[in-house]
Amino acid sequence: MNMTTGVIEQPKAARAPSASKIWLRAIELTARIETLPGRLFADVIDDWAQRQPSRVALVADEASLDYEGLSKRVNRYARWARSVGLAKGDTVALIMPNGIDYVAAWLGISRVGCVVALINTKLVGQSLAHCLDVARPAHVIVAHDLTGMLDGAAPYHETDAKVWTHGDSRGECAIDAALAVLDGGPLAPEEHGDVTIDDRALLIYTSGTTGLPKAASISHRRILNWGFWFAGLTGATPQDRLYDCLPLFHSVGGIVAPCSMLAAGGSVVIAEKFSASHFWSDIVRHDCTLFQYIGELCRYLLKAAPSEYENRHRLRLACGNGLRGDIWEDFQARFSIPRILEFYAATEGNFSLFNVEGQPGAIGRIPPLLAHRFPASLVKLDPDSGAPLRNSEGFCIACSRGEAGEAIGRIGTADEGGGRFEGYTDAGETEKKVLRDVFAKGDAWFRTGDLMRMDDKGFFHFVDRIGDTFRWKGENVATSEVNDAVRDFTGVVDATTYGVSIPGADGRAGMSAIVVNEGFDITALPAHLAQRLPVYARPLFIRISHELDATETFKQKKGELAREGFDPATISDPLFMLDPTSGAYVPLDEATYAAISGGTIRL
Repeated sequence: MNMTTGVIEQPKAARAPSASKIWLRAIELTARIETLPGRLFADVIDDWAQRQPSRVALVADEASLDYEGLSKRVNRYARWARSVGLAKGDTVALIMPNGIDYVAAWLGISRVGCVVALINTKLVGQSLAHCLDVARPAHVIVAHDLTGMLDGAAPYHETDAKVWTHGDSRGECAIDAALAVLDGGPLAPEEHGDVTIDDRALLIYTSGTTGLPKAASISHRRILNWGFWFAGLTGATPQDRLYDCLPLFHSVGGIVAPCSMLAAGGSVVIAEKFSASHFWSDIVRHDCTLFQYIGELCRYLLKAAPSEYENRHRLRLACGNGLRGDIWEDFQARFSIPRILEFYAATEGNFSLFNVEGQPGAIGRIPPLLAHRFPASLVKLDPDSGAPLRNSEGFCIACSRGEAGEAIGRIGTADEGGGRFEGYTDAGETEKKVLRDVFAKGDAWFRTGDLMRMDDKGFFHFVDRIGDTFRWKGENVATSEVNDAVRDFTGVVDATTYGVSIPGADGRAGMSAIVVNEGFDITALPAHLAQRLPVYARPLFIRISHELDATETFKQKKGELAREGFDPATISDPLFMLDPTSGAYVPLDEATYAAISGGTIRL
């Protein structure tokens, strides 16, 4: 790194860098952030525009921008914010599909002190209204073909914002026309204002799988740390091209992926959305060297028909989170991916894990040189309430190696190491994520809500979300493990598992809703599951659905499925029960349902 500007210098060529070198490079690239408090990520773009103005920064099917063009576009958005009277701390909501201008918009608007709320383009009605009311934007920039979203949400929200359309230069409030008359040259000091890395830059919403989305506060510091840290871990250079098909309104697709490449002066290829049929042809056509994934994306690719392009790429690395151990090696081998960098992080979280060694199935570890900086622990939970267990002194109980518990990260103070927790816009929701008096009086730790276990080598392994684990026959069942087993059965395209209540029975019985193709044979499913799962974890009910509802990052929405239960009188999908006598899945009709509910059939 240039110690004056903070720009990444291209590293010397190196094959298979050691784990320690990877960690040290990430540390080096983030070390100067605190010493340059007035330097924002938009300034990084300006620096690269000076050094390599004609190198492509962002590319999509509809257009591309080199670094000089991106810098000018960012500055036009900054001047637009000032021209409409926005002040530091004011919010602009962004409702646009993946594209080049998405990145330019939030970089420019936030560089002059405004906050940009990144809104999920799939939201409608009350959910969209909730997100707008939380952000309280003064202005909304919406793609011209998405304006119907706002109309549908209008009866439910109180926000009185001025709406600007993007992608249509006609009309009084067309953002394209407004930008066209503004100067794209460097901003004068008085135009920058007194914005620092401590200031809020973005609002990014949680996926809302179990309720309304929460708005996580993202500072300029966090953006810089994400960008330079991942640039270091991936070894990014100006010659790299990263393929990003994840939603830009989420943290991984919208911040981690593009900023890690832009921090290094490389190019970001932005796809409008993920497509299994076009993924590999896009990778080859754009000559990409990296791609950003989430676990379900990898599973979809592995289940897709072979593509003539899937081994014609020059990829050197895939970076992402959620790649499960049951498909890791098959995925890496089939698609000839030299290196996989799996990590664990949460948009609002205060610690992360990185598997720089490429250990299949692990989500990462914290190396000894960073243990003091990002302390993390696993604590035991009450299996019924989900609350942390405490000893006779009132403190939490750390898990032993191999034992599952909730992952927590210490919130840093002036006296002790730990990560920053910037919280949500709602103070009450922020406090819910803080666990206090954990190992000492007065300490505070961030609750991830994720169950993990640590192996003998110090690697963390994801088990499940706390709310997704249920008890049956006195045992804890992790839905993710059941999903892995069910999805690996021939003919199963997708699956989600949840617990359902049976009258007179303790706990909840496992039920899997699945999407299948013509290769599915339910008569062979019990034998397959018997090889993969203990008796108590095998789903007692199967629901065959046409499709499964999921968020934009493929997180499944199972709340409604769980509420519907297994009643054939209210569910039109075919239902099956694991017969306790024959061990086969048999059709579940109303008479059988009544027998189960009445206790005649015991499962």
